[in-house]
Amino acid sequence: GLIFYDTKVTVMNRVLNATVQRTADHAAPEITLDPLEIVGGEIRSSENSYFCQAARQLSCVPSSQLCVKLASGGDPTYAFNIRFTGEEVHGTSGSFRHFLWQVCKELQSSSLSLLLLCPSSAVNKNKGKYILTPSPITYAEEQLFHFFGQLLGIAIRADVPLPLDLLPSFWKTLVGEPLDPDVDLQEADILTYNYVKKFENINDETELEALCAEIASQHLATESPDCPNKPCCKFTYLTMTGEEVELCPRGRHIPVGWENKDMYAAAIRSLRMRELQTPECMTAVRAGLGSIIPLQLLTTLTPLEMELRTCGLPYINLEFLKAHTMYQVGLMETDQHIEFFWSALEMFTQEELCKFIKFACNQERIPFTCPCKDGGPDTAHVPPYPMKIAPPDGAAGM
Repeated sequence: GLIFYDTKVTVMNRVLNATVQRTADHAAPEITLDPLEIVGGEIRSSENSYFCQAARQLSCVPSSQLCVKLASGGDPTYAFNIRFTGEEVHGTSGSFRHFLWQVCKELQSSSLSLLLLCPSSAVNKNKGKYILTPSPITYAEEQLFHFFGQLLGIAIRADVPLPLDLLPSFWKTLVGEPLDPDVDLQEADILTYNYVKKFENINDETELEALCAEIASQHLATESPDCPNKPCCKFTYLTMTGEEVELCPRGRHIPVGWENKDMYAAAIRSLRMRELQTPECMTAVRAGLGSIIPLQLLTTLTPLEMELRTCGLPYINLEFLKAHTMYQVGLMETDQHIEFFWSALEMFTQEELCKFIKFACNQERIPFTCPCKDGGPDTAHVPPYPMKIAPPDGAAGM
C-alpha cells in the first residue's frame, strides 16, 4: 500500500515482458469458433458457448505458448488467433477483443454456471455483481475454472480490460488477502448478514422466542420438540445456491436455544465465509492464472489494483480518451465537426459511451493507463489507443 499504482504497473510490465515464452519463430495457436452456435444471442447449451469452444481447443495448447509480450504498438501479439467459421476477418485484434467481450457476457449469464449473482443483488445492493459459484465441482468444471484463470492472465498480457463485475471478495481471495467477516458478508449477502445480527443482538429469551416466531411466519422455522406450539429454528441454513445444509452434525435435530444461539449465528457466518472463499474453485482459477503470469506479482497488488489491472474502470473517462486521440491528415481538434463530435459524446450516458467504444474498437472498456501519457510521441501506445479520426471518404460536402 506504500507504492504508487503506476510504479507497480511499471514493475509488473517489466516482469511480464521478461517471462515471455513464445518467441517470434513460433506461430500463434489458432482456434476456430462457430458463431452459428449462438445465433440470436441465445446459447442453446453451455458446450456451444465461445467460452467452452475455446476451452476445448486450447486445452491441447501448452500454456507456455500463451505467454506473449505485452500488447503495444499498432500490431500487437495476442495469446492466440481466432477464426470465425464462415467469416472473413482482416487482422487479429478485432476478433480477439470481440471474443473476450462475448466470453464475459457468457460468464455473467445463465448459460454458464461458473459465476453466481451475489444474493445482495436481490435487494438492490451490489446489483449485477458476481461471485464464483460456491458448490462442489466436477473435474470438467475444474478445467473450466482453470481456463477462466488463464483468460484473466491473457487479458492482462493483452491489456484488454474484461467487462467483468465481480465482488471485492473475489479479488481479495485471488491476491491472498483475508476476508472481513462483517464487510464481505454484508456486501455479498445482506439478508444473511441482517439475519445473523438479529441472533447476535438478542438480549433475553423472550426476544429469542419472538424472533423464532417471526422466522416461523416466513416458513424458516419449525416447532420445538419440547413445546409443540412454540416455534424454533434448527441448526440448518440455505446455501447461496439454495440447498438446505446442516450447520453441524445432526443439525436438523438440534433446536436453537438461548444457550447455543451464538454458536448458530457463528455457524451461519462461517458457512457464508467458506462459500465466498470457494477454495476448490479459487485454487483452479489461481492455477490457470499462474500458468500465464507469475503469481508472485499478486503479492504487490491490493485487491482493487488487481481488479483495475484486469478489468479497468467500468466507466469511460472522456478527457483521457480525448488526450489519446490522433487526428489524421487535414484534421485538427479545433475543426467545427470535431468539436461537435466531442460535444455529442459529452451528452452520452456511460452506457451509451460503452456502446460507442464497443462500436469503435470491439471492447466495452479501455485501459485507463497508457505509457504514452508520460513519454514522447514515439512511446508505444497500448491498443486500442490512440483513437484515430480520419477525414470522410466521400466527396466534398458529404
